[in-house]
Amino acid sequence: MTAPKKSDLGVRTVSAVVMIAVAGMALWLGGWVWTVFVAAVAAGVLWEWIALARRFAANAISLSLWTLAGVLYVGLASAMLIYLRAPMAAQSAIVTLVLCVIATDIGAYFAGRTIGGPKIAPAISPSKTWAGLIGGALASGAVFAWLTVAYRTPGDLAPEGIPPEAVGIGAIIAVIAQAGDFFESWMKRRAGVKDSGNLIPGHGGLFDRVDGLLAVSAAAGLLFLFAGLIGR
Repeated sequence: MTAPKKSDLGVRTVSAVVMIAVAGMALWLGGWVWTVFVAAVAAGVLWEWIALARRFAANAISLSLWTLAGVLYVGLASAMLIYLRAPMAAQSAIVTLVLCVIATDIGAYFAGRTIGGPKIAPAISPSKTWAGLIGGALASGAVFAWLTVAYRTPGDLAPEGIPPEAVGIGAIIAVIAQAGDFFESWMKRRAGVKDSGNLIPGHGGLFDRVDGLLAVSAAAGLLFLFAGLIGR
């Protein structure tokens, strides 16, 4: 008789509390503390990215291209995260970004577990369902709409409150975050591993934990760069 698998809920909970506390403190302090924190996480993610690429890259040229792609992707996302916490930026933006990504994960998890239904791409991520994606989009949309009201100043919004596009923007953030999750899952599938690393007890690697935030931050960085070029 096979012994029941020991639950790692306790380890996962402690790790999650520590991660949230450290990240939250760095975000609150800002300045060089936030910059060092983001740089350290980016270095760890890039290390795991290259380790995954080594497992499926056909040759040295392929590995070099994957490494370059990782530097650009992780670098752009990290630069955007640092910029959004800088004094010249609206600090509400980074709070909104982070909370929407967290809401996406929570909404997708509970909707997926509760409703179930058809899988989005079972060959890449067997646990992801369309119900989960919709749940994540609704949760992110609700958070974005709520923060739109919370951060407003008198006269910013019409008396009826929330602009209709707020929920849509939140939903778009959720879709991008989920795309980042799928992309990381695809890399792990190609590499033949379950987690991107084992740095975080019960949670795998850094890339596993920030895949959605990386995608959203990188997309925001591209939008920022594009807007800058158009505005010239």
